[in-house]
Amino acid sequence: MRKTINLGLLITALSASVYAGDKKKTPESVILTIQGKPVTATEFKYVYNKNNANTPDAYSEKSLNEYLDLYVKFRLKVREAEELGMDTTKGFNSELNGYKKQLAQPYLTEKSVTENLIKEAYSRLQEEVKASHILLRVGPDADPKDTLAVYNRIIDIRKKLLAGQDFEALAKQYSEDPSAAQNGGNLGFFTALQMVYPFEDAAYKTHVGQISMPVRTRFGYHLVKVNDRRKAQGEVKVAHIMIRYAAGTSPNDSVSAMQRVTEIYKKLKAGENWEMLCNEFSEDYNSKGKGGELPAFSTGNMIPSFEDAAFKLNNVGDITEPSQTPYGFHIIKLLDKKPIATYADMESTLKNKVSKDSRSDLNKVYLINRLKAENKFTENPKVVTYAYSKADTSLPKGKFDYDKNLKTNSQVLFTIKDKKYTVNDFFAYVKTRQKSKPNLSPSFYMSQLYKDYVNETLISFEEANLETKFEDYKMLVKEYRDGILLFSLMDTKVWTKAIEDTAGLKKYYEANKDKYMWQRRAVATVYNCKDQATLNTVKAQLGSKYFEAAYEKGDVLTFAKGKADIKGDVLKKADEIVNVLNRDVNYVVEITVSAEKGESANPKISVSKQRGDALVKYLVSKGVDKAKIIIKDEGTKAPVKGKELKAAKVKYLSTSIVALEKSLNEKQALTLQIKENKYQKGDDAVIDGIEWKVGKIETSKNDRFYLIDIKEILEPSPKTLDEAKGLVISDYQNYLEKEWVEGLKKKYTVSINNAEVKKLVKK
Repeated sequence: MRKTINLGLLITALSASVYAGDKKKTPESVILTIQGKPVTATEFKYVYNKNNANTPDAYSEKSLNEYLDLYVKFRLKVREAEELGMDTTKGFNSELNGYKKQLAQPYLTEKSVTENLIKEAYSRLQEEVKASHILLRVGPDADPKDTLAVYNRIIDIRKKLLAGQDFEALAKQYSEDPSAAQNGGNLGFFTALQMVYPFEDAAYKTHVGQISMPVRTRFGYHLVKVNDRRKAQGEVKVAHIMIRYAAGTSPNDSVSAMQRVTEIYKKLKAGENWEMLCNEFSEDYNSKGKGGELPAFSTGNMIPSFEDAAFKLNNVGDITEPSQTPYGFHIIKLLDKKPIATYADMESTLKNKVSKDSRSDLNKVYLINRLKAENKFTENPKVVTYAYSKADTSLPKGKFDYDKNLKTNSQVLFTIKDKKYTVNDFFAYVKTRQKSKPNLSPSFYMSQLYKDYVNETLISFEEANLETKFEDYKMLVKEYRDGILLFSLMDTKVWTKAIEDTAGLKKYYEANKDKYMWQRRAVATVYNCKDQATLNTVKAQLGSKYFEAAYEKGDVLTFAKGKADIKGDVLKKADEIVNVLNRDVNYVVEITVSAEKGESANPKISVSKQRGDALVKYLVSKGVDKAKIIIKDEGTKAPVKGKELKAAKVKYLSTSIVALEKSLNEKQALTLQIKENKYQKGDDAVIDGIEWKVGKIETSKNDRFYLIDIKEILEPSPKTLDEAKGLVISDYQNYLEKEWVEGLKKKYTVSINNAEVKKLVKK
């Protein structure tokens, strides 16, 4: 298994996420030097504090020296990466620039605007709105004349609604939302952060029964009618028992799954223990060990069918009847029900959602205005008008070009602080960003591009100066730089090497084999039965060579009187026998053949034997192993008046105990469950509770009856390399890293200023 690492965690382990240092540039004391490259005491204290400030022995001499040892190893690895030129590659710079973009985001937002939007969202989450809408589509960058035409159309529709015409009828007639034909524009209940912000804003500001003015979103113009409002449903915490059944699987599997979940539901209603049944039968392997408990959720966070069933539960402990989702069948139990969480509890989550929501556009508007003011943005309106005048029909075709040597194109459009941006700069931007937009007028398209250019230029200017304006941002960038280098080098020197160096891995395993041991194990088959009668049936069946495959329905073959020919209907059914036997290597077919008195017979061989021989010959010719065919010859029988002799009866058997399990579960799910495994102590509570010895042992637990067939006791032994591979690779990676670091210590001179270390010690 390849060892992976999260870059953020890697950096946090050896550094921190925010640095708020003294902005005064004063000489720094050096605490550490690696091959002549200094690390200041301030930098070390910063990373130490972020990782150790809350530990009981923070700033003790022992703690400082232990962390300094880790930090030296970290800096040695980074130095090696620099020595190898890994910080100069195109890939490295591309990745770092990507992270710098992400790190810059907190500095490119308006905190007060964001806080107001978060508070507004929280307030709206207290209520759910039921609304309908009519949509007329118009693109966000549509030409003004097209936008006006759509606006006038939707105003006309609003007039009809205000005059009393039916909203649903007009939605079906005019709305360009595809779902309107079926739902008449009805969107049902929703809450904050589930719709685009302008639509949400209109819905929450419109009274019940009223119709909003046209609302512009990226989809077009909407009319919003609010039909109802209700208090938010809040949050529920539930547990569930799940029986998997994926849509598209066979009907038999669906019926089987439904039978099983119904049987579990009956047991619950009869008073059987939820936790026991969940642990025994639930197929949600992530939750069954916790009694089926799921994280709390609110409206819109679960599959609708599951969510609806959960919210209908009123009292803690209530359970639902089996309900279906795309993943299977569920029985849901209510654990807790509570209203919307407090603002303090939701603030962090809401901040993240607001930043990704369309309402964040408001934040950008305020940001641009602030950057213009802070950076003394000055625009030359006459030059802007000149730039617009150069737009011609080539621009909407995406083929605009310009003469950069033209003197008028060197005019200054605007300045940011003392930096000037010319018409040529703007036209270069236009040339790279233009797309074919035949529906836009040239001047309007040019004005759109100019607005984008101004905004992007202001943000780029701010990003380029963040490291000089904010010491914390500067430190963040440094941390990510070192982290990327460390990640890449560790991958080359340790993680990938440990996987690909098969000879080295094997050698390491052989030298440390005693670390990877199996405990004493029991090779056993566990028969988990619903009652003693089932256990008795299992014991009786286990004495047989074959188990009846009751779920594979047999057939009857009616031969022509006195004949044993494999043709017609007999041929068709013989081919089906071949198909069934090919489906499972464990299948065996038992065919009972007979004949009637009066059928012509060879004096030396009966008709029934001829039929058996003919079937065997045909099946073998089709590739069936003769050992998988059992012929039972009943000989000649007296004819029964009014009934045709069923000359060959087909029955399927299996050598697999799976057939026994399926057969007993056919009428009632969960009658029998069979597991075969090599068990160590702690793997299974039932196995742990019996004496470990070869043979069959009966026991009971939690109202279930068990037959445990221990076939062999395996004494402690080393795991093979394949069995222990994950652990061996992990240990080998640690070994390689240790050896590599020792080499780096010899390659690079490390000097520690112990006097500076001691200054950090706090009594």
